Amino acid sequence: MTGECRVERLAKRVAGTPRELRTDRLLLRRWVPADREPFAALNADPKVAEYLPGALSRKESDAMIKRLEGHFNRHGFGFWALEIRDGLCAGFEAHFTPCVEIGWCLGPTHWGRGYATEGARAALAFGFDVLGLEEIVSFTVPGNAASRRVMEKIGMTTDPADDFDHPSLAEGDPLRRHLLYRISAPAGQTKTA
Repeated sequence: MTGECRVERLAKRVAGTPRELRTDRLLLRRWVPADREPFAALNADPKVAEYLPGALSRKESDAMIKRLEGHFNRHGFGFWALEIRDGLCAGFEAHFTPCVEIGWCLGPTHWGRGYATEGARAALAFGFDVLGLEEIVSFTVPGNAASRRVMEKIGMTTDPADDFDHPSLAEGDPLRRHLLYRISAPAGQTKTA
């Protein structure tokens, strides 16, 4: 089974699915033009970029939104914009690809409030309940304790045998080494593709 075939089957499965997910405090939704400015500010923040390859320029940030929306348009799912009901927050090849990844990125004023965990749980439920995925992954650098805590809170586990060097980062880059976290669908919950 090729990655493209699996993604195509997923796209057919999600046709007509909701364009957004809601929790008690959050709205996970598709990207809109008004997201560009706050997303650019988020991506330019050195605290946010600490465990990423680097801060992004406005042009790079806008290009990322375009790629994220393009993935939604092609496959019917992807990284949502996260809206706190009072305001907006916000492929490569490896031994575990193709895969479906879950991730989050919030500005420092929204850290420590449980938003990443809450949004991640909603996204996991969508991945398992609607898409019928068998597994969802996430990854980060060893020093990113906050993201690792979220991964563990939502039930993801890591195995040192899965650790990998991110192929998009140069050899010698201090952020190149990554930990892979995985979570499998609850027994009996996956759909056949």
